[in-house]
Amino acid sequence: MSKKHCIQIEAVSRYLESQSAPEAGRYVFSYTITIVNNGSVPAKLLSRHWVITDSDGKVQEVRGDGVVGEQPHLVPGQSFRYTSAAMIETPLGTMQGEYQMVSDDGQHFDAEIAPFVLAIPRVLH
Repeated sequence: MSKKHCIQIEAVSRYLESQSAPEAGRYVFSYTITIVNNGSVPAKLLSRHWVITDSDGKVQEVRGDGVVGEQPHLVPGQSFRYTSAAMIETPLGTMQGEYQMVSDDGQHFDAEIAPFVLAIPRVLH
């Protein structure tokens, strides 16, 4: 990815105990994503691709248009933050993926989302 197409992505996850049912193998996590356009060209987020893996190795793939019903258009220096949720069957898992972007100069590119952990409190030491 060139410097003109530089999208930074930060993720923070949180266990939602009130929506989870561990006895039923249901662990729900919220995640807050901050997307920052550190490039020199405005870009629009078109779609998302998530790979969600639980600690048993079960993989869920999620694809769709935009994020939380939006396709944010970010000018250089601008950020967009949203919160969504994921459910897995174990107390520990990971999420990673990419956003499919298009810049105002017509170039399509992927913005990588580095793996981040979904974990109930006290699972990781």
